[in-house]
Amino acid sequence: MIKKIKYLLPIYRTLAGSGTRKTLNFFEKSNSNFKRLKFKTNQKVFDWKIPHEWEIKDSYIQHLKTKKKYAEFKKDNLHIVSYSKKMNKVMSLYNLKKKIYTNSNYKKSVPYVTSYYKKDWGFCMSENEKKKLPKGNYRVVIKSSFKKGFMEMAHAVIKGKSNKEIMFSSYVCHPSMANNELSGPVLTLEILDYLKKNFKNNYYTYRFLLAPETIGSIAYLSKFKNYLKKKVICGFNLSCVGDEKFYSHISSPSGDNLSDKAIKSSIYKFKNAKFYNFLDRGSDEKQYCFPNIDLPFSTFCKSKFGTFKEYHTNKDDLNLVTQKGMEESLSIFKSIIQAFENGIIPENRFVCEPFLSKYNLYPTISFYNPGSNKEFKKNLKTIRDLIAFSDGKKNIFEIALRIDKSLFEVIKSLKLLKEKKIIRTKFI
Repeated sequence: MIKKIKYLLPIYRTLAGSGTRKTLNFFEKSNSNFKRLKFKTNQKVFDWKIPHEWEIKDSYIQHLKTKKKYAEFKKDNLHIVSYSKKMNKVMSLYNLKKKIYTNSNYKKSVPYVTSYYKKDWGFCMSENEKKKLPKGNYRVVIKSSFKKGFMEMAHAVIKGKSNKEIMFSSYVCHPSMANNELSGPVLTLEILDYLKKNFKNNYYTYRFLLAPETIGSIAYLSKFKNYLKKKVICGFNLSCVGDEKFYSHISSPSGDNLSDKAIKSSIYKFKNAKFYNFLDRGSDEKQYCFPNIDLPFSTFCKSKFGTFKEYHTNKDDLNLVTQKGMEESLSIFKSIIQAFENGIIPENRFVCEPFLSKYNLYPTISFYNPGSNKEFKKNLKTIRDLIAFSDGKKNIFEIALRIDKSLFEVIKSLKLLKEKKIIRTKFI
């Protein structure tokens, strides 16, 4: 996963343009299930319009006297405000500073700034660099262009026995940021690969989407809204999933849909789990959960967007995103897919509690000693609680939360009880 992020990191992505196309090409070559979708510029999608393609070749500011260049795009592509219009003019330092953006809370970093929907321009620098700019006049150079074309995205559908769908969504529209931009799409690809390799006859249908954030999900919904509302039973928006700091969940407006329960049951036993409600929304969950759409989505992050100091800066790099962080996120969704594909609703096969000693699941000697074999007792309690709550009505995520065990523990016990023919499972 880190190798993929390293390859994609230098590419300049934005809402529409060659960098986003190159990025989507990579994912399509990595997995042939991904297919391209295109929306024409100026096309109306609900209350929005698809923006023009924007290309940037170079940009910088140059001190006229010393000829020294600052905020060079070729050295760090976050130096330019995304969608800046073409410029070649001389300005005083006083006026230029009005168009230079900095992050006052993280003075060593270059912030990421955009002007997608109104033609403007600007540069981004660290606060420390901006303060050192010498007095005098500067030439402002932005070699950019706008053109009609397409906003593009890619989706993949892995059909199952059922047409009920589980959907994964992430975004491709930011330039060189590892956690905020690339961790989500790369994790999406890994989840897709895991599903294909490990579930040859999957029961549910799975949908994967990589699209520009906000305008991309809006455009996708404008095309598939009615279909998705009928078919999607659970959806996950993936954002900022590559660091090792936290496990975070941003809930749906109701806070209790199937996606909410799946993520909560996977992470709530971790000491570094954080839970946010829909008032803290900020990614494409805004669109999927919007009134008149109301898909059963929630968002999973490691550190939530906007809460870590590197967010939307050039310090969001591979010092922040690690293989371990990515694998931790992948393990969450491996368990969730296992829960769905092994039958999400468990039902015990007995009237009254089964005789567990008969199945080598309970000791034949009854001796109360609180200090002995704690791990065995813990596993036994999980097994007994799982049996007690497997009424054929509750799903595995609800049961995990009810019996105060992580989804990982419950799935392990569920597999054992299925092997012993004590519990059977069914699909929704």
